[in-house]
Amino acid sequence: MSERMEQRGQEAAELVRRAQKGEDEAFLELMAGAKEQLLRIALAYLRDEEAALECLQETTCRAYAALGRLRQPEHVRTWLVRILLSACADERRRRKRQQPVPVVPESAAGGEHPGARLELEEAVAGLEPKLRQLVLLKYAEDMTVADIARTLEKPEGTIKTWLNRALRQLRRERGAKEGMEHG
Repeated sequence: MSERMEQRGQEAAELVRRAQKGEDEAFLELMAGAKEQLLRIALAYLRDEEAALECLQETTCRAYAALGRLRQPEHVRTWLVRILLSACADERRRRKRQQPVPVVPESAAGGEHPGARLELEEAVAGLEPKLRQLVLLKYAEDMTVADIARTLEKPEGTIKTWLNRALRQLRRERGAKEGMEHG
């Protein structure tokens, strides 16, 4: 971990400790520091700005209510992401009729034809929810396997297996589309 990231983690942990002692200003500062990352994840997950903002608000409420139960303040960011993902999943269940498409970084689509990115996003949207979530965290949020494992509270080996399964499914999907286009 870089020195800067470690310092930010220590600062966030200190804010948690202060907030747990009743300093609401520390909690607000903590959430303000995490807002951009959390909003990016929610937008990528839900593809709807209003729903993403609602989930961010719900995350803030849930985090505030559960703050006293956070035992490892140094892992506050992964804890917040986990709460956000839960709120987003709840929101998606409420909006069953809409099919969200996660954001896939430009680099993943490469320099291919203009529709490649859209096709890749559609393929990712077709993955089962836990695999879609992994692809989002790994490639859109650039999280490490260790960070994802900590966030989802799963062993790293499980995360690697699921990520490999997701990538195999995406390759198969792209191969099938290319076969239809050339066939």
